[in-house]
Amino acid sequence: MPKLYYRWGTMNSSKTANALMTKFNYEEKGRRVALMKPSTDTRDGADIVKSRIGLQAKVIVVLPQTNLMNWYMQHRDYDVIIVDEAQFLTTAQVEQLKDIAVDFIPAFCFGLKTDFQTHLFEGSRRLLELADSIAELKSVCKCGRKAEVNARIKDGHVVYDGEQIQIGGNESYVSMCYSCWKKGKI
Repeated sequence: MPKLYYRWGTMNSSKTANALMTKFNYEEKGRRVALMKPSTDTRDGADIVKSRIGLQAKVIVVLPQTNLMNWYMQHRDYDVIIVDEAQFLTTAQVEQLKDIAVDFIPAFCFGLKTDFQTHLFEGSRRLLELADSIAELKSVCKCGRKAEVNARIKDGHVVYDGEQIQIGGNESYVSMCYSCWKKGKI
């Protein structure tokens, strides 16, 4: 039976690399993979996902108004759906992926759980509620403890206020343990 999988972690926990390795593993077995990402993520270009270790692939861009069940019904030749940056999915899109996974094919979602203020994203909240399998991809804080927070940084300091979504990479975010984040210790 297909399932809805959610693989989450902080920044720099190899989520995209894991998504691309999952894609490779399915394709190696002759399976067709629909690799997707929400349009909110423009960091590496509109239709590309790229990992820090250099892996990259073209993706199907998911707009906020995209109905994923309707999309799947028009593209039934895929064997699996993989979504990178899944925290940017809407509640309805996560529910549509769950329906696809219940009735048709597996769906793997990779993304952040929380923002820089430790609040859940809309997509990650619904994935935590609906996913059949949830696993954390771990990362490490500079102090050596497990990273738990995606600290937003500006001019060498931790930022605690601002809009929930600000697209960026290592220039804007550092994965930190909760203690270092609370102390603002980079």
